[in-house]
Amino acid sequence: MAYLDNLFGLKGKIALVTGGAGGIGSMIATALVEAGAHVMLVSRKGERCEAFAAALNALEAPGSAEGFAGDVGSEAAILALAAAVKSRTGKLDILFNNAGISWGDRLESFPHAQWERVMAVNVAGIFTLTRELLPLLEAAASDADPARVVNIGSVMGTVPVAEGAYAYTASKAAVHHLTKTLAGEFAPRRITVNAFAPGPFPSKMTAFATGTAEGAAKVGANVPLGRIGNEADMAAATLYLCGKGGAYISGAILPIDGGMSVENHIQLFSNL
Repeated sequence: MAYLDNLFGLKGKIALVTGGAGGIGSMIATALVEAGAHVMLVSRKGERCEAFAAALNALEAPGSAEGFAGDVGSEAAILALAAAVKSRTGKLDILFNNAGISWGDRLESFPHAQWERVMAVNVAGIFTLTRELLPLLEAAASDADPARVVNIGSVMGTVPVAEGAYAYTASKAAVHHLTKTLAGEFAPRRITVNAFAPGPFPSKMTAFATGTAEGAAKVGANVPLGRIGNEADMAAATLYLCGKGGAYISGAILPIDGGMSVENHIQLFSNL
C-alpha cells in the first residue's frame, strides 16, 4: 500500500472541483477525498454541494470535503468564486475545471444565442477561473510535485460528431486546444495542464440517454468496449494525473471513452 500511496496518494493536497456535486464531478471529488485530499466542491446550487460534501465526510475517508455555491457562467461570478476560494486557502494543488453545459437542437433551428452561453461556460469559464487562481496554483507548485490543472473535455471534442450539440462539440474541441496552450505556458511555473476526454458516463447531462439501465446498455452498445464509463474509470484517471505518478505528464488529452476516439469506419481496400 505504501508504494501505491506514494504514486497515487493525495494526503495534504487542496483541490477545487467545479460542478462537483453530480455526474463526473462527483466521481472526481470522491476519488480525491478517498486519496486524502481536502476538496472544495462548487456549483450554482450550493446546497447540493453542501449535502454531497457532508456525504463524503461521512465516508470517514482519509480526505475531507466542503461545498459552497460557485458559478463560472460570467466574469463577475468567476471573480466572486475565485475570491471565495482565496478566502479558504493560500494554495491550490489541484484544479478540476469540470463545470459545463450543453444544448441540442436540429441544425435548422439551433439558436445562435446558445453559442454564446455554451462557449462562455465551457471555454471562457475555464480560462478565466484558471487565470484568477494562478497565484494559488503557483503557491502549491514545486519542481518535484507540480500543481495540477485538469480540464474536462469530451470525445465529442476529438471526433467530428455533433448529434445536434453543435456548440458543445466545438467548445470541447476548444477545451482540448486551450489545454495544450496553457500546458506550454504553465510548464515554467511548474503547473501541469491536462484534459480528460470522456465518452458516455452517467450524469445529469446524459440522463436522457443513460438514466435507465436499458438506456445505458443501448448507449454502451455504441462504444467499442461495449459499455458506458463508471466511477472506477474516472477515479483511476483522476489519481493518475493528480498523484506523484502523473507529475511528468502535461498537455495530454486523456481519452476515457472505451475506444471511441480511435474507432474508424473508413474501409479503403476492403472491397478489393
